[in-house]
Amino acid sequence: MLIGAVFPQLEIGSKSDDIRNWTEHAEALDYDHIALFDHILGINAKSQFGWKGPYDHTHSFHEPLVTMGYMSAVTKKIGFATSILVLPQRQAALVAKQVSTLVGLSKRVIRLGVGSGWNKSEFEAIGHNFSKRGKKIEDQINIMRQLWSEHSVNVKTDYHTISDAAINPLPDRSRIEIWLGGGAKPVLQRVGKIADGWFANTSVRTAKLGIPAFSTDKYGLSQLEIIRTAALDAGRDPTQIGVEVRVELEGKTPEEAANEVNKWSKIPEITAIQFSTMRAGLKTVNRHIDALEKFMHALKS
Repeated sequence: MLIGAVFPQLEIGSKSDDIRNWTEHAEALDYDHIALFDHILGINAKSQFGWKGPYDHTHSFHEPLVTMGYMSAVTKKIGFATSILVLPQRQAALVAKQVSTLVGLSKRVIRLGVGSGWNKSEFEAIGHNFSKRGKKIEDQINIMRQLWSEHSVNVKTDYHTISDAAINPLPDRSRIEIWLGGGAKPVLQRVGKIADGWFANTSVRTAKLGIPAFSTDKYGLSQLEIIRTAALDAGRDPTQIGVEVRVELEGKTPEEAANEVNKWSKIPEITAIQFSTMRAGLKTVNRHIDALEKFMHALKS
């Protein structure tokens, strides 16, 4: 099982030395990958009637692909994952080029976790259609895979037109995986149909906001069954689809958080875990690093 560290971007600040220090320690502590969240814009909750989102304009978000480029330059082997990147807010060809370049220069495995997003106001500000994001993301995934694999791409869909054009150089496809985030039934079916894996939402905080959360109960197992059925219907082997869950430090000690891994490890579909130290009252980068160390030590003991 892969063990990842969530980049604590809500709290780490903007000093490059702090980000480098945290990143180097994550690798030195034997974490397999770093997971980064994404929001292009933060919305002022006070101006939005009935706002219930988990983030607003007071929360810091570093652009994940650019941040990965910096992190790869200060490390040697640790992998990266976006968990998740809101793909319908971006141009598919540009994301494909960015990820291709990142893979080529870093020589790392990049799990590009993508999702359709939930913040309508953010889509409006960026100039993208919120209502069509679900259909668009599947089109984007297909196009990115073509751009990563073919020397000439000709595509004309409802959302994209590419006339005999390509990425050069082509990336090492073995280093790029596309995972999906989200818990609604259409998303889960899309995971089984086309994705390499699923970033399951296990956050207690977002579950309270009505965002479907994955757990070890019957509901959680039913989500896995939706993925499995969709995979079989698409002629795919469901055992080749990964699942990553998040363990959060909030309200726990690092040792208690590590004990949660035992619970998740009993579900055979789960292939990876990410550990988040955010929202746990840690005021300095060194305290975030200390929590990473204690969590990993507890896992190994």
